Order: sequence, then structure tokens, then C-alpha cells
Amino acid sequence: MSDESQHANSESSPPVIDPAVLSNYAEAAIVEDEALRLARERSDELGAPSITPAVGAALSLLARLVNAKAVVEVGTGAGISGLWLLNGMRTDGVLTTIDSESEYHRAAKQSFNTAGISPGRTRLINGRAAEVLPRLSDAGYDLVFIDGAVTDQPRFVAEGLRLLRDGGVLVVHNASADGTVADPNSSGQGALAAREAAMLIADDDSLLPVVIPLGRGLLAAAKAPSSD
Repeated sequence: MSDESQHANSESSPPVIDPAVLSNYAEAAIVEDEALRLARERSDELGAPSITPAVGAALSLLARLVNAKAVVEVGTGAGISGLWLLNGMRTDGVLTTIDSESEYHRAAKQSFNTAGISPGRTRLINGRAAEVLPRLSDAGYDLVFIDGAVTDQPRFVAEGLRLLRDGGVLVVHNASADGTVADPNSSGQGALAAREAAMLIADDDSLLPVVIPLGRGLLAAAKAPSSD
């Protein structure tokens, strides 16, 4: 092979970038405000689950892209993801957030209040998502964010798709099942549940899905707009 050919091949082959480097860059690029910093402190004190800054920014972006007025969230935590979602929603939008831990709800209310969020923009429901979601309106939400136990993902995805309006977006956090879902030899309950949830989305022709490698992995799917 000539020197010229070798040079051309080297130019056409993109460099292999360590995924960890990209992840660190994505996280470092996001600067959270004081309200989010305080919400993280509350989350750490409670041991509540939380999302990374880059995942939060992605949620905010998706909410903005669909001009979200009505959003439902499974897994309130200390309000970190809620603050990010509200940041991308319309100013008259309402976030419905569900969590069975009353302590988390108290922390989230404090987080929303610190950020200056009007009480009318949040609806906090203390209860099990498996019992609350079936009571919510069909096709009533612009964005559904699922951040519950991995083993519950299939049922939450099924409910979330029912709740989603045409043109809306469904987002599943920890779609990687803590990194086990891509391992064909992994047969744990979490991996099996995450795969089942992913197949529910993949098998729905009305959905356009993508895996976003941020945090513990996001699986996002946009529902086709109405043909009317």
C-alpha cells in the first residue's frame, strides 16, 4: 500500500474515544444553579435516588422540544429531576410527580419552593406508581418520565404509553439496568425487565426510540404526531 493510501485511510478513520471521557465531558459541561445544588444536598441527606446534571439537561431539552404543558414523573426523589423538567416546560405547565416516600415529597416541596416554583405548577402524589398511573387520563401528557425500580419498567412503560399524547415523549431512566442489559449472559430480574420494557417500545410502530448514553442510560421514544 502506498504512503498516500495509508495517509488517506488514517484520515478517514475517526479516533476511538473512551466513553468515560465523553461522559465526564457531558457532566462537566452542565452547571446547576443554587436551587439544584440545595436539592442535591437534601437528596444526599435522605439517600434519595437522583439523576446526573447531564440527564437533567436532557430532560429539560426534551420538555422544551415538545413544548410540554403536562408532564408526569414516576420517582420524585428530592425534586432534582422535577426542577429540570419544570425548567424546560411551558410557564403554565404542570408537573405531576409520584412517589411512595412521603419524606421525599417533603424534600421536593422544599426544593420547588426554593426555586420559586408556584405551588400550582406541581402536583405531588404520595402513593405507589402502579396504583396511581392507572387513574391518570389517557393521552393527557406531553412527556412521561419513568425513574422507578427497574423491575417495574415494563408495567410503567405500558402505562406511560397510554398516558402519552400524539407527538409526546416517553423517557426511561436506568434503561441499562445498571449496565447489565447489554450483556447477553445477564439473566437477572433487572436486566430481563429492562429488556422487556425496551421491546414494548421497539415493537410499537408509532414510536421513534433512541438510547442516550447519559447517567445510567436513558431510553427516549417520541410518539408520532396525529395525522389529523
